[in-house]
Amino acid sequence: MAVIERTQQAAAPARAGADWATRLFDLACIAVVTVLALVWIVPLAWAVDTSIKPEAATTVLPTTWFSATYTLDAYWQVLSGSAIAHWYVNSAITSALITVSTVLFASMAGYALSRVPFRGRGVVLWVILAGIMVPGQILIVPLFLEVDALHLVNTYWAVILPQVATPIAVFIFKQFFDGIPRELEDAARIDGASWFRVYRSVWLPLARPAVSAVAIFAFVWSWNNFLWPLVTVTSTSMMTIPVGLGTVQGAYGIHYAEVMGSAVLGGLPLLLVFLLFQRQIVAGIATTGLK
Repeated sequence: MAVIERTQQAAAPARAGADWATRLFDLACIAVVTVLALVWIVPLAWAVDTSIKPEAATTVLPTTWFSATYTLDAYWQVLSGSAIAHWYVNSAITSALITVSTVLFASMAGYALSRVPFRGRGVVLWVILAGIMVPGQILIVPLFLEVDALHLVNTYWAVILPQVATPIAVFIFKQFFDGIPRELEDAARIDGASWFRVYRSVWLPLARPAVSAVAIFAFVWSWNNFLWPLVTVTSTSMMTIPVGLGTVQGAYGIHYAEVMGSAVLGGLPLLLVFLLFQRQIVAGIATTGLK
């Protein structure tokens, strides 16, 4: 007993030091996260604050967070003076179709690369990895030539089809399917299930975290995409939210309240998506090899 007591007494300072180091590390992490959260939220708060000020109050020097009066006139001007409702519909249609198509085709490709034996599978995987490393801006010209040759310019298909091919989504699904036990597939194959039946009834239900992560990221990427819709859309009625907001800013000039109001309206759906599906985002990242 005396030996045990002496051992515990000797280990007590080490445990105390370890506990203090752990608390210090936790405090440092909290401080870093708080600073990053402020860096992200201050511009958003400033945009909201500016959008509800009278126009005259937005140009007062020195600038201030507070105003004697607040109004929603900027939002009314944006909603009544622009085609933002059409832009919302266009963004909703294109983003929804891109999200569904990306999840469907990327999951099928990821399943094939992970489970279906075929000649040249390694080469296809390397091509997909190369696609991840190639910047999308490099492909703008050849993609536009293809779309123009198919007479799809200024249509929904011109915006949707090139964005469906997402190599990173295929890689995410492949990584997830690699971690599923092969015994489940063998049992389904013994029961007579085809490759597509195994994919539809076994792998896809098990891949819900990956499906959630890919769907959310695909929606956010397509909603925020500015360059490709700008190149392929030529009429105001077919513009998406990012492209339309560019024209709003040009039309309003120095009307800062309207500009900030349009920016808030454009980013509101993405904020709602993150608030509603933040658990799925975290779970998807944690279980699909992105960590």
